[in-house]
Amino acid sequence: MTAATDRQAPDGRRTLWIVLLLNVAIAAGFFGTGLFADSSALIANGVDNLSDTAVYALSLIALTHGQTWKTRAATASGVMLLIFAGGILIDVGRRYIQGSAPIGPTMMVMSAIAGVVNYICLRLLQRLKQKDVNLRAATTFSFNDFISNGGILVAGVLVLWLGSNWPDLLVGLATAIIAIKGGIEILRDARAETKSDEGKTSTGSGA
Repeated sequence: MTAATDRQAPDGRRTLWIVLLLNVAIAAGFFGTGLFADSSALIANGVDNLSDTAVYALSLIALTHGQTWKTRAATASGVMLLIFAGGILIDVGRRYIQGSAPIGPTMMVMSAIAGVVNYICLRLLQRLKQKDVNLRAATTFSFNDFISNGGILVAGVLVLWLGSNWPDLLVGLATAIIAIKGGIEILRDARAETKSDEGKTSTGSGA
């Protein structure tokens, strides 16, 4: 392990703890306002941030283990993101069939607050150098969250303007699609890491 890696581990651990705690707070805010505002988009992002929290916890554990464990943790992160996306699609479908009455101003205020927090998380993660597969996954999650927050803000404006629930449902659907894309990218990254490790092991054995 190099000196740079030695310095990177405490930095990565501290950063992950910060973004984990921030995501817990944002998830609670999304759930509370989502239930109050009858918003699929807010609840979707609450589930997303809660899922992120679990992923950051896995990443923290992975920092103290070997490369194989890190790759497995990243794979679990990708699978979790895909499961989350499936749950959101079900919720959007339910609200489409049963109807909903989202509150635009509440969506706008919560999305603005979450956008600031997620931007801070993204910047913290981007400052880290020599990111392993788990830290790259964490960065993907934060980027997805930041994009989703912008979508909620626009949806809140449209809900208020049009008096319709379809912008809220569209953002919930878009959040699920973004999560699917992010989950697939994380799984591909983890698979590439596994192949790279197997190649190094094979080369070492041949030598």
